[in-house]
Amino acid sequence: MENTKHPAYLKLAETGAEITTKVKPKAVVVFSAHWQDGPSIHWENTPTKVSINAAEDTDLIYDFYGFPPHYYEYKYPNEGSPEVAEKVAQKLSGSGTQVEKVKRGLDHGVWVGFLAAFDPKKNPLNVPIVQVSLFNSENEGLRYRMGQGLEGLRDEGILIIGAGMTAHNLYDYRASRGSGKTMLYASSFDEALKDAASAEPGNRQAAMSALLKRSDARQAHHTLEHILPIYVVAEAAGLDVGVRLWTMPEGSFNWAQYRFGAV
Repeated sequence: MENTKHPAYLKLAETGAEITTKVKPKAVVVFSAHWQDGPSIHWENTPTKVSINAAEDTDLIYDFYGFPPHYYEYKYPNEGSPEVAEKVAQKLSGSGTQVEKVKRGLDHGVWVGFLAAFDPKKNPLNVPIVQVSLFNSENEGLRYRMGQGLEGLRDEGILIIGAGMTAHNLYDYRASRGSGKTMLYASSFDEALKDAASAEPGNRQAAMSALLKRSDARQAHHTLEHILPIYVVAEAAGLDVGVRLWTMPEGSFNWAQYRFGAV
């Protein structure tokens, strides 16, 4: 967050500038690795639920621990949109998903990356941000249904962002910190993700499903929350093919970025 010379920070700033100057969205709907909601077990007839931040004014959530005090003083100016939240709610309800509208701040899975991509002084986003939770479940059908239900938002000028990482293993990070070693899975899993994301739309869902059955999947993601956002985004892409814009394996992480659709 504070290393503004880090390649991932610089790439986020580059992508953010592309969004504000070329894409020019009317609003942003974002999914973060740090907000999951609903029952943790899903059976066929069990109700499923996600939450939508429908508030216009919200604070930041400092959902990290053990950092210097000034980390908890960061600000990221933002506003929500009850109107966009209602659009999202209607589309998700129409696709069979139970929705709850809530008032919630932006968690660090959103605002840390947005500080780099949409610097309030250098490149302000200046459009509403509506965060939607992920399901608290690893059931693949739920993610696909959600993404498919939101596809139409793109036709209304609403940008859909998935805020996660293509490799995120904190266990290995803590064990190998300072060693300079990059884990093999940080590259191998992202290469497999590139192939799956860039598959023809008719084959993409099967390719993305197969991805999580790979032997390196649980190495790259001991728990799946950091890879789940791209599953929603990929299904919301419709007939657009995914493209890996950039990749950077580092330790037990990978900072890759993907885009669905032309700019």
